[in-house]
Amino acid sequence: QTSDVEKFHKQTYNISYNGALSGEIKIPVDSVPPLEMSVRKIMARRAAMELVPGSVVDLGMGVPDGVSNVAVEEGLDSELMMLVECGVIGGSPCSGFDFGCAYNPEAMIPQPAQFDLLDGGIVDLAVLSMAELDQYGNVNVSKFGPRIYGAGGFINIAQNCKTLVFVGTMTTGGLKAEIRDGGIQITQEGRSKKMVPLVGHKTFSGQQAQKMGQKVLYVTERAVFEMREEGLTLIEIAPGVDLDRDILKQVDFTLNIAEDLRLMDQRIFRTEPMGIYDEIMAKGE
Repeated sequence: QTSDVEKFHKQTYNISYNGALSGEIKIPVDSVPPLEMSVRKIMARRAAMELVPGSVVDLGMGVPDGVSNVAVEEGLDSELMMLVECGVIGGSPCSGFDFGCAYNPEAMIPQPAQFDLLDGGIVDLAVLSMAELDQYGNVNVSKFGPRIYGAGGFINIAQNCKTLVFVGTMTTGGLKAEIRDGGIQITQEGRSKKMVPLVGHKTFSGQQAQKMGQKVLYVTERAVFEMREEGLTLIEIAPGVDLDRDILKQVDFTLNIAEDLRLMDQRIFRTEPMGIYDEIMAKGE
């Protein structure tokens, strides 16, 4: 019989109780299910390719939390210290409706203490969502027209880490894509473009990031952009994508294109694990 506590006060939106989330027990990390192939997994995989062994990694809510699943799938989770702003440190952060917890956490501290760490610059790499992106590298996640969502811990994290990877689709509202043959094809664009001349609310400043010397990447399901001195620059394009139709026409400003524009790694778009462990580990040598 389900108790009132289990019925009305679940540990997460999905889970009544799991001791692996409270630190009472440890579970094999391979019991954490991999993400199904989707545009979300594509972005999480590309973001995961920026991981460096021994680094402290903060994951935001939404697409970013999928990086934890990818790290587990690629055997990288034990080489990182992943955390989320709620106060969980170490282990494998949960995704989706279980976000805020972690399997096998090493520590759980009060959220204000976690923000002391974030403000103090403990984070080497942060993966955060982006809802709007403009030509100056500014990101908006907090206000859209009259709707105010708020920034949460986004500003604290983004202002004080060394490397930032923002993730989000290029269009939204009905976007459909087919992932096959090591590439992606956009079969239906979303109703709204997310890359605009000027964001409606500046939750993150690309120009300030340049002054601070932060490395900033913007990862989408079909392309990767980088904040450079000359402005937002396209540096990678997905296999199967048409540059003019699928990228340039979906951006409402003149986009810089890198002279060495290259294809995104085809392994990102295949169902089997990418096998990037050795490549990631080599970054720490």
